[in-house]
Amino acid sequence: MAATTRPHRVALVSFPGIRAFDVSVITEVWGTDRTDRGVPAFDLRRVAAEATAVPMRGGLSLTPDRTLGWLARADLILVPGLDDHLTPAPEPVLAALRRAHTRGTTIAALCGGAFTLAQAGLLDGRRAVTHWNLAEPLRAHHPRVTVEPDALFINDGTLWTAAGTAAGIDLCLHLVRTTHGAEAAATIARSMVTAPFRTGTQAQFIEHPTPRTDRDADALAAVREYALRHLHEPLTVARLAAHAGMSPRSFARHFAAAGGTTPVRWLLDQRIAAAQKLLEHTDLPMPEVARRTGFNSEITMRQHFASRLATSPRAYRASFAAGGQ
Repeated sequence: MAATTRPHRVALVSFPGIRAFDVSVITEVWGTDRTDRGVPAFDLRRVAAEATAVPMRGGLSLTPDRTLGWLARADLILVPGLDDHLTPAPEPVLAALRRAHTRGTTIAALCGGAFTLAQAGLLDGRRAVTHWNLAEPLRAHHPRVTVEPDALFINDGTLWTAAGTAAGIDLCLHLVRTTHGAEAAATIARSMVTAPFRTGTQAQFIEHPTPRTDRDADALAAVREYALRHLHEPLTVARLAAHAGMSPRSFARHFAAAGGTTPVRWLLDQRIAAAQKLLEHTDLPMPEVARRTGFNSEITMRQHFASRLATSPRAYRASFAAGGQ
């Protein structure tokens, strides 16, 4: 009989002032049983300093089912955002987060949850992100934190922080992807009717939420669809611009305004995602995976996996190949 793998243990840290939306996102990602669709089992626990109801805005409350001692068992600790970014976390919560960080447990904060990690001193000398409208307050109240203004989410050591509301979803799905594979994250995303991953930065939401005309939007959508159908081919900015009927400079500008990232970076993200899927679901040789996803060579694919995923294609297949876990 095969050994049973214990569920991934996930702790949702709760205290008065946390955002109900972030609690819902965390619960939707890790608290819903999707094992019938191939998603691993998760053990999500609501953790608080005391076993009493935690009030949230709008007349809602959260009932903890574990106290802070359970954090010692968690594989992943999640800190929701805050209704008021200056909401102080109880000192027992901050102390528990410090102990978890010392143990090397992965801790992720959504939106204003970065302020909680900063209160605990965990972000001193580290890079972090929060909602673009909270970046300056985070710098002002915690000057030892290096606040990145644009990223949707970033990682520094075992600490993760995410920008605003939807970026919390992005981070949660990314954490599933890095631990359980792209297909598990994609299955969860499909059930939530959201994208399995987004590229770009917060700049797309601050300055130019949409392209300036419907024609530009249609052209860019057509280019993205075209690129996904031709990932195995050499795709230059000039070629994509020609397909959109724009000059390369104009195309790059419109593309960045619409998506918050460059065409080259977006294309690399799509190639990596396609390679992940092939590695999970086929036994194609590495050179063929590289060819089908436009990496030109196994060496190039390996270099991009190392820089973006901190692993190799072979190690990724060993971890996430269907039937191999």
